[in-house]
Amino acid sequence: MRSASLALRGFVVVLCPLLAAVGCREEKAAEPLQSLKPEPLPSLSTGASQAPEDGGPPVPRDAPGSVPVYGEALPSNALRLSLAGEQVRLGSEAFEPARPESLALLAERVKGREVLLVPDADTFLAQVSELLAMLRDSAKAVWLAHPDAPVAYPLVLRDEDGFRAWLAEVAPGKLRIIQRADGFELSTSVGKLPGPDANGPSVPVREGRQDLAMLRHGLRLLEGRFKQSEDICLVPSFGTEVSQAARALGAVYTAPGEPLFDTLCLVFPTPPHVRDAG
Repeated sequence: MRSASLALRGFVVVLCPLLAAVGCREEKAAEPLQSLKPEPLPSLSTGASQAPEDGGPPVPRDAPGSVPVYGEALPSNALRLSLAGEQVRLGSEAFEPARPESLALLAERVKGREVLLVPDADTFLAQVSELLAMLRDSAKAVWLAHPDAPVAYPLVLRDEDGFRAWLAEVAPGKLRIIQRADGFELSTSVGKLPGPDANGPSVPVREGRQDLAMLRHGLRLLEGRFKQSEDICLVPSFGTEVSQAARALGAVYTAPGEPLFDTLCLVFPTPPHVRDAG
C-alpha cells in the first residue's frame, strides 16, 4: 500500500510540470480573414512603353496594329471552308448554313475531318452560328485561319449554354477575352484586369484599332497570375467580324507555336432555331 502511494506521488510530481508547460504554451492566433482574400490582379500600364513583369520586351505604344503575328502552322490535311457572309465555300461547292438542307449536306462533307475556317473581311460571328454549331458536333477538329498571315488557331467551340457550363466548372482562373467594340476586357474568376479607365475595358481601342500589343501584354500578366490555368475563352460580341476574332487569338501566342494557354475556346451565339426551340 505504501509503495502504491509513493508511486502515485511520483506520478503527480512528473505530471504537474507537464501540465504547467501545456497550460503555458502560447496558442497561435488564427489568421485574419483579410489574409484569405485572393491575391489582387496585376494592372496594365498607361505609359508610352512598359517592361513586362515576366522580363519580356517592352510593350510598344506607338503603333497598335504593328505587332508580330504568331500561331500554329496551317493544318495540311484540313478541308478549307471559305466564309463569305451567309455562304460557305468548300472547293467549288457553295453552301448556305442557315438553310437546314444545305447545312446537312455540308455536315456530311466535313464529318470526322479537320476543318480550316478561312474568314473574309465582312463575315460576322452572328452569320456563322449554325455553321459553328454543326462543326462542333461533326468535325474532328476546327481551326481558324489568321487573315493576315499563314497561321491558324485550333479551337474548342462553345455556344452560350456551353460557355455558361464552362464558367460553372470549379477551376482556377476561368480566363476570358471579352471582345467589344471599344476594346478587350480581360476577365477572370476574381474580377477584371484593371485598365487605364476603371469604367472601361482592360485594353481600350487606340487610334480606332485593336491594341493587340497591349492585349498580348495583358495576357502575359494573366498567365503569370494564374499559373494553373490551361484554357482561355475568346468571347466576341456577336457583331464582331470573324477575321477580327482571329486577329485577337493571335495575341495569345508569344512566338510561333507557343501559346500562353494550351486550349483556345471561341464562344459563338446560339443558333436562332435552337434558341427558339428552347
